Amino acid sequence: MNLNHLSASWSTVAPAIANHLWQSTLFLAAAGLLTLLLRKNHARVRYWLWLAASVKFMIPFSLLVSAGQQLAWSHRVSGANAEIYFSLERFSQPFSQPPAAASSTTTLVTFLSNLNHLGPVLIVTVWFWGFAAVLLTWTVRWRRISNSIRQAVPVDKGREIEALRRVERAAGARRQIPLLVSDNSREPGIFGITRPVLVWPHGISDRLEDAHLKSILAHELCHVRRQDNLAAAAHMAVEAIFWFHPLVWWVGHRLVEERELACDEAVLEMGSERQVYAESILKICEFCVGSPLNCVSGVTGADLKKRIAHIMTEDVMDKLNFGKKLLLCAAGLIAIATPLIFGLLDAKQAHAQPDAQSADVGMAIPAYEHASIKLNKEGTASLKTGNGIIRQRLMIKPGEFTATNASLQDLLRVAFGVADFQIAGVPVEFNGQLFNVDAKANKSVGDQIQTLEKVKRDLQNGLMAQAFLENSLHLRYHRETKELAAYSLVVATAGKLHEDEGDCPPPPDKPAAIPTPGQTLPQACGGFTWGVGRIAGSKVTAKQLITAISSIEGRMVVDKTSLSSKYDIVLAWSPAPVEYPAGYSGPRPQIDPNGPTLEMALQQQLGLKLEPQTSPVEVLVIDHAELPAEN
Repeated sequence: MNLNHLSASWSTVAPAIANHLWQSTLFLAAAGLLTLLLRKNHARVRYWLWLAASVKFMIPFSLLVSAGQQLAWSHRVSGANAEIYFSLERFSQPFSQPPAAASSTTTLVTFLSNLNHLGPVLIVTVWFWGFAAVLLTWTVRWRRISNSIRQAVPVDKGREIEALRRVERAAGARRQIPLLVSDNSREPGIFGITRPVLVWPHGISDRLEDAHLKSILAHELCHVRRQDNLAAAAHMAVEAIFWFHPLVWWVGHRLVEERELACDEAVLEMGSERQVYAESILKICEFCVGSPLNCVSGVTGADLKKRIAHIMTEDVMDKLNFGKKLLLCAAGLIAIATPLIFGLLDAKQAHAQPDAQSADVGMAIPAYEHASIKLNKEGTASLKTGNGIIRQRLMIKPGEFTATNASLQDLLRVAFGVADFQIAGVPVEFNGQLFNVDAKANKSVGDQIQTLEKVKRDLQNGLMAQAFLENSLHLRYHRETKELAAYSLVVATAGKLHEDEGDCPPPPDKPAAIPTPGQTLPQACGGFTWGVGRIAGSKVTAKQLITAISSIEGRMVVDKTSLSSKYDIVLAWSPAPVEYPAGYSGPRPQIDPNGPTLEMALQQQLGLKLEPQTSPVEVLVIDHAELPAEN
């Protein structure tokens, strides 16, 4: 993965991570406030609040927002956001052109940009090593415990196993827990999640009376019934992933503390005497060493002084009254419903925009009368013309949307009026897939759209194409504004552009033949003819030139030229090395490695200059899309 790709990915991922972190932190703070309100109630209530705060770090609110959007989309028939749309017929060359290399005049800018690219690399590297260090520490501790357990001896008779079975019967346990006796000095603890076993230190029973033994066994049984090891393992995963967040570790301490207090309360509710139970915990602490892992539930966890005081204090555990129960229910409902509502509102807003745009047009959004979209299964060989150049055709006009050998990005670009760099989230199953589209409305619909002024006509054409893609591909999307790398186009040397005002003649009935790389590139009127490392056009505007540069560079280009006329433009540069598809047999143009880059050509031939910057760019984010059915 190169630095540019990582930097681009980071610019998309970093805001999502930051949003998730502050939302999870806010959720944790709310859980903390609730635990303060419930400090006089049962510890198990506070434990579940802290556990919910931990699990929230693994569940982004964006998932619930997406669920809300899906709920809204499921009731939607058609319509979508729109831009100003255009008619396009394009001939694509059989290679991709990455952005041209920076010129010598931008060496310093490129160097500083590369330094900026190192930021994401350093962040990812530091996170990975922190993650690996946490996992390594826990793995070493886990192996030590596992080795001691493998050396432990199963017990099927004796004082301990009889006491354990009596406690299980009294508690109504559904299955019996195996008992292993170990020679190490670790405290009694539950090991395992799906098949838990009770590990009992050798010789500790001699220091415990029957009442003490019963209390300790009841405590361990409570850990099994509550699935504490599973919850602890889940939080350990949170600590490993978010090891850099101090509150995550603080929540881990709170979970252990409330877990042990909750088990203490459960043991007392089972009939153990307070004093006897407190003595049994002190005896265990005197003889044993605590467990090194939270996912091995023992007896001696949490603040011992606080636990003993909690055990010996009468009437410390108040039941939840109706008001507190209502508060907890309301908090849970708000936590789940809020992102769902945001998703619903976002989808409804997206649904309302095309309705408003349709009202501006003055007519509803009609559907195509005959419409189909099919996969091209013949491969790139079917795309080549006689000279080996791949041909692609896209066209959107009143009442008609047609495409040949077009990717999903191509269809989105035409229907939504966006550039390639403004499209994100295309599903991987669409990679390398090409489509043929043939969608036509009733002739009266096309005639009615044709009567509209150009802006409204283009808008209506785009809305119809969007609705078709939504229905045929089950397309769902939303728009975001992101800070992306961009350029500003400025005038470096005045007087190099040749003005050419006037109108273009009507276009010919048939498109001109595609020029081969060795042929002269004809100038299209009112637009550009494209070739390998060259474009040519007459009577084109600065906006059209900027659109072409943006397409070549793959970045937003901001117009700072103040050019308002029409111009004759011929621009030639040395593109980056091209890549040809498998089986390509057409002409392969020779690329001059010492030729000018696009930036150099712009300045030398047109007197224009590209200056790097960042700019807020509206991005079309694809939430869901499906390949079209066979028929």
